[in-house]
Amino acid sequence: MSTVPAPTLDAPLPAFPARFNLCEYFLDRNLAEGRGSKAALIVGRERRTYAELATRVKKLAAALRRANLRPEERVLIVLPDGFEFAETWFAVLRAGGVFAMVNPLLKREDFAYYLAYTKARIVVTASDVLPELGSAARESRLCETVLVVGPDAGGFTPYEDAVNAEDERSTLAELEPTGPDDLAGWLFTSGSTGKPKGCVHAHSDFAFNTETYALRVAGYRESDVCLSVPKLFFGYATGTNLMFPFRVGASVVLFAGRATADELFDQIAAHRPTFLTSVPTMINNMLRSPRVADADLSSLRVCLSAGEALPAQLYQEWKTRTGVEILDGIGSAEMFHIYISNRPGDVKLGSLGKIVPGYEARIVDAEGREVADGEPGRLRVRGGSTALCYWADKAKSRETFQGEWCTSADIFKRDAEGYFYYEGRDDDLLKVSGIFVSPLEIENALLAHPAIAEVCVVGREDEERLVKPFAFVVLKEGVTGSDALAAELKAFVKTKLAPYKYPRWFEWRASLPKNDRGKVSRKELKAELAG
Repeated sequence: MSTVPAPTLDAPLPAFPARFNLCEYFLDRNLAEGRGSKAALIVGRERRTYAELATRVKKLAAALRRANLRPEERVLIVLPDGFEFAETWFAVLRAGGVFAMVNPLLKREDFAYYLAYTKARIVVTASDVLPELGSAARESRLCETVLVVGPDAGGFTPYEDAVNAEDERSTLAELEPTGPDDLAGWLFTSGSTGKPKGCVHAHSDFAFNTETYALRVAGYRESDVCLSVPKLFFGYATGTNLMFPFRVGASVVLFAGRATADELFDQIAAHRPTFLTSVPTMINNMLRSPRVADADLSSLRVCLSAGEALPAQLYQEWKTRTGVEILDGIGSAEMFHIYISNRPGDVKLGSLGKIVPGYEARIVDAEGREVADGEPGRLRVRGGSTALCYWADKAKSRETFQGEWCTSADIFKRDAEGYFYYEGRDDDLLKVSGIFVSPLEIENALLAHPAIAEVCVVGREDEERLVKPFAFVVLKEGVTGSDALAAELKAFVKTKLAPYKYPRWFEWRASLPKNDRGKVSRKELKAELAG
């Protein structure tokens, strides 16, 4: 069995041949390197080897072509995590199609939007999704074929029937001779400022970040067993819990249900993963769970975090409990994946680490001029995984993409040592007493108080129509919200931050709303106050 060597940080940037297909790069290579009999995917008590997966992917690619999938046409994937998600993702690429992945827990109107936006003629979904997706697919002007995983196809085509009808050796199952610049997938933005937009990516984009971030920073190994909190429809997890492990021939654990602290503890106990993809909310939930004291987490060697800011307090608690570093980083649908990250042995608390090898970043002002270290500004980044555009949005594409560069809506600072610090989105910053304040700074201060489990800070106008911080707070078990506690928290923040930054109001909550990526929905809480 071949072992994939990890490139050094100063190794030459990856180059890809004229004929290049991600299905071959991530999946087929494992057969060529002798891993055919190794477990590629683990779901509950079932395992699927690389060879078994490759066979089913070939058959499904043939089925997609039989349904008239043509190169560079979108296939809408609406599946829970499981064997079929991986099979579909690879089969679409093998046939030369373009994957577009969305959350299977969405509602009918959301599915109608994605069907119209992607113009997908083929949809792959599951029985449980049909109550919301089925009517939208039937009413879609362009959707022609729906493959359904599960016991009831609802009048559409059963997935297993489509797979079993094909021959893996047929010409329909052959690898499409794509190139590195051919279209491969759409990754959707979170929709925080409107409807989600599709970031259009080529085959080489996904491979470039794999060769740089996954191998040079995160350090995936062939011996790893990988587990993820986010689901595969989210590009963060598609990378960390499908693409990156497959690049080195590791094994991936998948589960279809909602990610909860109990589910994570059960999966860790059953499968002993070494590599955990997580988000701060789940790290917090696991640390607050009554099971954390007795859970055996000794199998873990790497924990990743992204998607929202990781408070220093959470990092310290996790490191104390597990002995495992959290490699916090930031990526985006526009760049496919993480381009700034902490790395093993070099974690700077409060920061997102340094630029990933192969990428370049600048902090710029409103006119696009680079600012000095320590000054806030918008992040501009470039590298070999930049999206081509936002589909069907020329104006927004021109605003975000300037040649090789991608300018985000995120506000950052960089220190003299090259560490980056996230300040929040430009529309999240609060102007308090005439000075811009990051809500993350206030949240981190509050999280250091022993009474607080979770918090989100937004702006609210006072009686003089001046914006001041408002804190939505989830308290730890056994703690009750009161005016006395609010006064104590105000005084506590004043000892850590400039006096004008303390929250003027507190609202005690049993939980905070989350979006489909598992992040606290600041937009929803802002809307509550505005309404």
